[in-house]
Amino acid sequence: MKIQNLFLFGVVLFFASCSQHQQAREPITHTSGTFIKESIERNKVLIADEEDLIAAIIKNDSLKSYIASNKGYWYKYETKVEEVTPSPKRGDIAFFDYEIKDLKNRIIYTMTETKPQVYYVDKENIMMGLRDGIKLMKKGETVTFLFPSHMAYGYHGDDKKIGTNEPLICTVSLNDIKVDTQAKN
Repeated sequence: MKIQNLFLFGVVLFFASCSQHQQAREPITHTSGTFIKESIERNKVLIADEEDLIAAIIKNDSLKSYIASNKGYWYKYETKVEEVTPSPKRGDIAFFDYEIKDLKNRIIYTMTETKPQVYYVDKENIMMGLRDGIKLMKKGETVTFLFPSHMAYGYHGDDKKIGTNEPLICTVSLNDIKVDTQAKN
């Protein structure tokens, strides 16, 4: 008899719990977008500060003429090729050397440390500023780029010598350009 009562009690409890409707629960926290807005403001201040530092470098280098790119970095020619020759484009292989300095002109990576580079244009992941800057160059040119941190290694750095949000000076020598005959575009 006890087992029957226990069984009957279980069946009643089961049907009673099934007949109750569960309400959707509200989230415990509500986001107001404040974090995103604050992050945007921090980034605007960071970029403005970096641009001020870069402007001071340009002002102090009165012997060279700097060009502002449409991507947000500046550059000057150390060696300029005047002849009309092609620049690297998608489907080409660019062979170049480069060194990286901080904005106080201290070497972070020498050309020896960065090794001669072989870059499949627009098909490999390299520093955003270099990806664009190399396409402005001609074979035989050397260009110094002033990259704000968002065109360099950004918030993350390179996990080695380049820190968080570090603007960089990169001097690049484009040694050769070849068409990638193996490309499948």
